[in-house]
Amino acid sequence: MLLDPLWTPTPELRRWFLASGAVALVGALAMTYTVTTGIGTWGNDIPVAWGFGITNLVWWIGIGHAGTFISAFLLLLEQGWRSAINRLAEAMTLFALVNAALFPLLHLGRPWLVYWFLPYPSTMGVWPQLRSALVWDVFAISTYLTVSLLFWYTGLLPDLAAARDRAPERWRRRLYGIFALGWRGSSREWARWRLASLLMAGVATPLVVSVHTIIGLDFATALAPGWHSTIFPPYFVIGALHSGFAMVLVLLVPSRAVRGFEAVVTGRHLDALSRLLLVTGCLMTLCYAIEAYTAWLGGEASEVRVMLRERPLGAIAPLFWTMLVCNCLVPQALWVSALRRSPAALVGVGLAVLLGMWLERYIIVARSLTHDHLPSSWGRFVPTVVDGAIFAGTLGLFLFLFLSFLRLVPYVAASEVKKLARERST
Repeated sequence: MLLDPLWTPTPELRRWFLASGAVALVGALAMTYTVTTGIGTWGNDIPVAWGFGITNLVWWIGIGHAGTFISAFLLLLEQGWRSAINRLAEAMTLFALVNAALFPLLHLGRPWLVYWFLPYPSTMGVWPQLRSALVWDVFAISTYLTVSLLFWYTGLLPDLAAARDRAPERWRRRLYGIFALGWRGSSREWARWRLASLLMAGVATPLVVSVHTIIGLDFATALAPGWHSTIFPPYFVIGALHSGFAMVLVLLVPSRAVRGFEAVVTGRHLDALSRLLLVTGCLMTLCYAIEAYTAWLGGEASEVRVMLRERPLGAIAPLFWTMLVCNCLVPQALWVSALRRSPAALVGVGLAVLLGMWLERYIIVARSLTHDHLPSSWGRFVPTVVDGAIFAGTLGLFLFLFLSFLRLVPYVAASEVKKLARERST
């Protein structure tokens, strides 16, 4: 059952597949229009040079962090419960990073010149400007995507070989056989596979902290009110894990029902993920309090205006308080043990957190730039239809890729689940 290559999606799932593909196509058309026309199709303007594009970049990168945390960090801690959900979490990481990588490319205005950011051999001796935050993002995303892809693929090898041996059609056996790299399941192969998994987990775990620390430093090194803060690196890492755990729950609950894996992904797994989401929710509350306290303690007029007046009492007050409710108050419901095992409640909490974390990114990125230190340079940000279409397109692309994953790739790490079941039986 875990490796059934004949699993056929239900008609309802097929409709979701077609709908997500249609939305992704709309996003692709909006991206094409942006590239052919220019960034003027977005709402970006002076003083708001970073708008929806960078907001969505930070949001998508954050979502990808939970997958690496569950796969790598919990593997190093020898937490057996990760084996039932790590495959889904790793796939989520890859799909989120694919979406995140689109926005720096589009934000360039000339994406065909992206190679300028790479240290390629240049006869003119021109190297990337490493003091640019955009160059930091290129190195961070490319490194994180490469390591996450290799870690995910390494874990897939035994299950791809098992799917190869079970596939009835010749073309499927050949396809799975190519990606299985000749895996035969010998003791020597298993020993090297376990060593490679541990080594890659050791490499991937620091990336959970370093990648989003770099994203936080994009803002902390600037002088804009609401950005220039030393709390941003840990603040962004905690926020990334918070949104990532929420997305795992939102994807895990319906997908295990669709595949009929309630006996594999049990209430114990949901309870463990809920506890992690509760912890990050409490830490986010602490970060918000520290952010407001440091602005008040510093006494800098622009910081006080933005943090203590503009956000809670100004034009964006509804967004600010919605953010606090979604990120801080809603996760507190997970103190109730019955809700931690309720699929409907977990999906609701996860969606609320995802909304709250997107609003947080929007407030930090776009709204902070509208009020600079000089009142004469104040402006406003109004997103365009193209902004919304591109963001909706990335959501559609993410769902399309995830449904393709459910159809083509073993949903859980079957070899690890079977190994854990044998150990418990003995």
